[in-house]
Amino acid sequence: MMKLEEWVVDMKNLLYETLEPLGYPIFQQGSMAEDDVYPESFFTYWNNETYGTEYYDNNDNSCVWDFDLNFYSSQIDLVDTALLNAKTLLKQAGFIANGKGYDVASDEPTHIGRGINVLKIDK
Repeated sequence: MMKLEEWVVDMKNLLYETLEPLGYPIFQQGSMAEDDVYPESFFTYWNNETYGTEYYDNNDNSCVWDFDLNFYSSQIDLVDTALLNAKTLLKQAGFIANGKGYDVASDEPTHIGRGINVLKIDK
């Protein structure tokens, strides 16, 4: 049986590998230092929670991984397109990504952001 730490790494790797073909940097939310220069366009993700949905013998037999996925860019016309392209790839990889997203705040006045909630059922 896999340890929880291995599941976390595996699920984050799956998210990363799914988005990688889009060609934008991908960061865990909050991992950039204050003095880091923002790339022109990039993704961030955050695992909000991972909750059990099926149980047997006091063990989780199925979990739902709940992620926020955000895309930031200095190119306003790219933000919606990149996020919807990511949604397509995520759905092909078995993630649940509904809706067209929501606005997210940016720490840099040169960038705007959009986000989407992404779920993955892990059995």
